[in-house]
Amino acid sequence: MVKSRAGGGTLGAILTVVVIVALSYYSWEIGGTYWKFYQFRDRMQQEARFAGLRSDLVIKRRLRAVADSLALPKDAGKITVRRRVGSIQIWAEYYESIEFPGFVREVHFHPAAKVTF
Repeated sequence: MVKSRAGGGTLGAILTVVVIVALSYYSWEIGGTYWKFYQFRDRMQQEARFAGLRSDLVIKRRLRAVADSLALPKDAGKITVRRRVGSIQIWAEYYESIEFPGFVREVHFHPAAKVTF
């Protein structure tokens, strides 16, 4: 005898879809935040490689423009450039908020670049 199973697994399937959608959404949010950090850090490394051609003021101005174009928090624009004999260091610090259901997580980012000549 064959029993009808119509609708028997519908709740489980809907719950699975909801969980997959929620995980995808928050993974996208978290991934986007880290992707912007990596882009900013990569640009710092590029500026450090070409630091012999640019003044500290120009480096800071260029990196502030990048931070602005990436929509990073204002603190990301507080760039520090330190030149020493044969090396340069560039860094910044900022916090990014990631919202989850019921709470907000503050993530501390510290992009930096150091090049020796």
